[in-house]
Amino acid sequence: MPPPPPESDRTARENHLRQRAIEIYDRVTESQSRFVRVDELCRRAAAAFPDLLPSDAALAEEAPRLQKDKRGLEIDQGLFLSAVLADPAAGGHLCHAMLLPHPHSQARLAEFEQRGSLDLGGARVHREGSAVVVTMTNPRFLNAEDESTLEPLEVAIDIATLDRQSEICVLRGGEVTHTRHAGKRLFGAGINLTHLYQGKIRYLWYILRDLGLVNKLYRGLARPEVAPEVDGVEKLWIGAIEGFAIGGHCQTVLTLDYVLAAQDAYMTLPARKEGIIPGAANLRLERYVGSRIAREAVLAELRIDCASPEGRLICDEIVPAGAMDAAVSRTVAKLTGAGVVSAAGNRRAFRIVEEPLDSFRRYMSVYAREQAHCHFSPALIANLERNWNAASRRA
Repeated sequence: MPPPPPESDRTARENHLRQRAIEIYDRVTESQSRFVRVDELCRRAAAAFPDLLPSDAALAEEAPRLQKDKRGLEIDQGLFLSAVLADPAAGGHLCHAMLLPHPHSQARLAEFEQRGSLDLGGARVHREGSAVVVTMTNPRFLNAEDESTLEPLEVAIDIATLDRQSEICVLRGGEVTHTRHAGKRLFGAGINLTHLYQGKIRYLWYILRDLGLVNKLYRGLARPEVAPEVDGVEKLWIGAIEGFAIGGHCQTVLTLDYVLAAQDAYMTLPARKEGIIPGAANLRLERYVGSRIAREAVLAELRIDCASPEGRLICDEIVPAGAMDAAVSRTVAKLTGAGVVSAAGNRRAFRIVEEPLDSFRRYMSVYAREQAHCHFSPALIANLERNWNAASRRA
């Protein structure tokens, strides 16, 4: 594959990709008769149109490089996906594909239904009475998200949603081993900045995460034969914030149905310090706290203490230290006591007003393009070195 074009040629290349995007998408999906996930879509598209998208070989050669040494080949994936998502038909079809169960979920679901618990590596899932609990785990990195957690967490969310022996889902962070917080439960520290700096997080990670696991928390799982807004499989999700919900974990909180937060917990969206866009937080946070506070959180690193007036706009209940287990059990009982037959219908009714799938699709079109440029920006490296001391961190 030829070297990436200079920045001055990016606009022309984006225009060319936009003009060809639907042709490419229809070729790969057989005129939108097959659902293809984002990573497989880009792989097949590159094989069919090697002059437009980076090949597997080119990406494999690029993968070991530090982020600052990468050539930005994946920007073309972002331009392509942005153009696909900009088209109502193709973009809606891609969103539908990403809301289907992960290809590995069905086999693991059968295993879970037999055992009642499963350790997937970056996430654990177990049943507690009428609830199924998903625990996010990356203990050395404060439960941060990276390539090691992406698939396990999506599969865990699929299992929890599809499990026929439970009525409701709970999302928590596991205990961590990091010296400063050893033995404590933490909801999570967002994206693994050490891995980001070291080039261990590919561009498609962002898209797979937000079109996949995060959107599944918000919308449930789609069925292949019917549009996601018409029918699907979904349950209510309870979140339990302990310690902090930073970055991507704060973004996740905005998708949950009922949020418990420890008295001393807080949320931040330090995207400006990191040099990236905080997922769909720009789309969703304003609904909770209003435009001014949302902008301050994203653009000026406002810390939102869960027990503050702003935090209570996001969190349903503030829990005393050490009382989270009891609060989760009490909330599960409260939300399932009269049955949950109407839960899916009420969730869909709220969503059609708050965030129709087409609004999300349009947002993700912008996000796919802008995040690609952010991911390979020199400013990202400078921010990580300045604010995170990233050059001295160990993998």
